[in-house]
Amino acid sequence: MKGEVKGNVQNVRAPQSGLYYFICSALLFVVAAAASFNGFYAKYHFREYGLYTYPATAFDRMVDGTADRPFVFRQMLPQLANWIDQATPSAVKDRLFGFQYFGQQMRTMVFASPIAQSRTYFYRYVIVYAATYVFALLSVIAMFMVCRAAGLPPAASVFAPVIVILLLPFIMTGGGYFYDYPELAFLSLAFVIALKLDWWWIIPIAALGTWNKESFLLAIPTLYPLVRQRNSRMQSLIAIGVLGLVCASVYLPLHWHFSQNPGGTVLLMGKRQLDFYLSYHLLVGHAPLEMTYGILLPCAFGIVPLALLVWTVVRGWRQLPRSIQRHGQIAAIINVPLYLLFCYPGELRDFSLLYVVFLLVIAYNLNGWLNDSSQQEHGLSAGGGWGTSH
Repeated sequence: MKGEVKGNVQNVRAPQSGLYYFICSALLFVVAAAASFNGFYAKYHFREYGLYTYPATAFDRMVDGTADRPFVFRQMLPQLANWIDQATPSAVKDRLFGFQYFGQQMRTMVFASPIAQSRTYFYRYVIVYAATYVFALLSVIAMFMVCRAAGLPPAASVFAPVIVILLLPFIMTGGGYFYDYPELAFLSLAFVIALKLDWWWIIPIAALGTWNKESFLLAIPTLYPLVRQRNSRMQSLIAIGVLGLVCASVYLPLHWHFSQNPGGTVLLMGKRQLDFYLSYHLLVGHAPLEMTYGILLPCAFGIVPLALLVWTVVRGWRQLPRSIQRHGQIAAIINVPLYLLFCYPGELRDFSLLYVVFLLVIAYNLNGWLNDSSQQEHGLSAGGGWGTSH
């Protein structure tokens, strides 16, 4: 009778439990994305004048199209903001600009940025601000889809993306930009589609990803092992070629349009990287600090964080399916040399082609931990511990 009652209770509660976990997971994604976005925004804002200024990519120059190359090529959110700004009646923008809450200007309560107090840039600032958060949330959802597509159970698939999105402000050592969150979302979506769907569904993702950041073109070859699982060798090569042409067709017009801007197609950083590693003070045990989430913490490029990263990868790598391992190997072959040649020293965010592999390594480690905990709990229960009924 006791077993029958237990079975009935399980049958009744199962649908309710599924809905409950769905709602809790959705809420967790919303909160984690908000926390991550706030950590990024407090750390770097949008590189505008007066706050963490970086003139080459200052907010007003990005939306005006006068920023330095290659940053100015990353036009998805700036152009989106400009289009919405042009389509919105002036009366609506004036009302938002002057909106008050309990006698205070809402814009001064929400934004500390001087550029956001300008009537010229306020509305576009709000659009980029909101869109960046939306993409932070979309990236968490996309990473969840990656984990499920890779065959991971729900618990690990929920918590691994939350861990990654919360780590993103730490990974933004030395720099972080509004296009980083869309990049993570597009990389994750392309991975899911390559793994589970026909490759041509990646075409809009490839176009949008390149519009957001020109380096998305480099992510296309990493998808070959995933596409190859569902297609012949020739079909897979054609797929990668077509997707590469899609990326090029988006990037080249931007390249030509902004060819007169200051800067260059890439930033040459090889000499700076060499100097950095030859004199890297972390090697003698001194870890630099930076403000992340409002707290002074060791930067992600410190000895301890890097050691933990290597340990995590070593533990999780052997659990990855062969196709995902090959995806990661191709990504590393492309990403590491380009990082050493063209990226600022110590910016882990520039290893973005490895984001999805990093996510899955964490997910598999987390899943192993959950399985071990479950087995230990069952063992305790069977041995007469707390789980035993007397």
